[in-house]
Amino acid sequence: MPAAGTGNDEADGPGGPGRLARLAPVLTGLTAFVCVLGWLQKRPCASANFDFAKTTTNACYTDIYPLYYVRGLNDGKVPYFDSFTGSDIHYVEYPVLSGGFMQLAAWLVKPFGLDERGMAFYNVTVLLLAVLAVVAVLATAYAAGRRSLRTGLMVALSPALLLTAYINWDLLAVALTALAVAAWSARRPALAGALLGLAIAAKFYPLLLLGPLVLLCVRAGQWRALGRVLAGTAAAWLLVNVPVMLFAWDGWKEFYTFSQERGVDWGSIFFYLQDHGLEKTTSDTGTLNLLGTGTFLVLAACIAVLAFTAPRRPRLPQLMFLVLVAFMLPNKVWSPQYVLWLLPLAVLARPKLPAFVVWQVGEIVYFFGIWWFLLSVSAQTPGADLSDTMSAVLSLDAPEGGISEDVYHLALLARFVTVLALAALVVWDVLRPSGDLMRSDGADDPAGGVLDGAHDVISLRRWRGARHTSVPVPSS
Repeated sequence: MPAAGTGNDEADGPGGPGRLARLAPVLTGLTAFVCVLGWLQKRPCASANFDFAKTTTNACYTDIYPLYYVRGLNDGKVPYFDSFTGSDIHYVEYPVLSGGFMQLAAWLVKPFGLDERGMAFYNVTVLLLAVLAVVAVLATAYAAGRRSLRTGLMVALSPALLLTAYINWDLLAVALTALAVAAWSARRPALAGALLGLAIAAKFYPLLLLGPLVLLCVRAGQWRALGRVLAGTAAAWLLVNVPVMLFAWDGWKEFYTFSQERGVDWGSIFFYLQDHGLEKTTSDTGTLNLLGTGTFLVLAACIAVLAFTAPRRPRLPQLMFLVLVAFMLPNKVWSPQYVLWLLPLAVLARPKLPAFVVWQVGEIVYFFGIWWFLLSVSAQTPGADLSDTMSAVLSLDAPEGGISEDVYHLALLARFVTVLALAALVVWDVLRPSGDLMRSDGADDPAGGVLDGAHDVISLRRWRGARHTSVPVPSS
């Protein structure tokens, strides 16, 4: 990608592609090492064919192995085109690019024997996801400009990547999104849009990132770049989705129907609230959707106001991170691996270690909390209280019989509060740009592409200032 902007001025400068080329072997090696550790973390469960009791006790659950069988891939069923029985879900319930990724792995393991294909499917998928993790790290480092080493290391060495990389297929969308941000930073809006469209075809959440692009392009008057990124996004999404929509409509819409109709799931703040006075509200799916969507829209409106009133135009990753947090906090589903969605944007938005470490600790607490709570639910035991849980953890062991619901609620709130606190710090940096580490060396927005160093065309703060200065001073 060509160098661009104040953060990437020269190909061999402090923040240019030349620097990333020199860092790539280190970042690739460290990411691969962490991915291997993540694979080893799942080994106790893999050796037991991912028996549910083993996966919850050892906190090494994955969707990849069981869904190979439950979604009919072992029987040669093609996602979206072939239905399956045995549950309320009749087709693969992921956007089409994720289903295509699953099908690719299923094709790759066909040479294996029938009894070996399930584990081969898991291992092949892990290998592909590890490659995507490397891509995400390198793309994030590229978009960081002069802070490429710091941001790359923060993503590559994060506990979140180690623990959650192989729970599901989320790294596909994460890598594509990171590439889209990198392409935008290189002033390639059409390519950025195409990559973002592919990311949306893999997961829904990248669609939300168009909002910050629109807001910042409007403030900077970058209409042409905005049009190109939107056109690229639409074209890539349609290219992937339309064939499935035309020939497998029922399978294509399964993801959207399932997302609309599902109720409160583990990890959501509503899971906590339903046990604290909101059970009637959260039990009705329509009301739940309205409450979650309404809260997100209010938060998104606040972010829009922030985008136009901040003393200096916010950096693109800052707004992207805030919008994604605004979507996740009131969501009815918040799976453990969703931390991967936030990870690249979080380090680009605020590459400071103290708050990042606190956030990662919150994610670690929740990661073990959800699996040990599911252990108590599946075993139908009351689970350990906080004191017994802490004793087991200090002994480097899992609580026998899992943890109680009260302890799980504490783990849920630990993640919720740490994510909220990190978002608050990002807002603080937006309001006080002098404290923004990414701007401390005189850079504007290394990931901003055409926004980097651009002049404001629309700013409510400037408008208010001009309005106040135009008011005549009354004579005494």
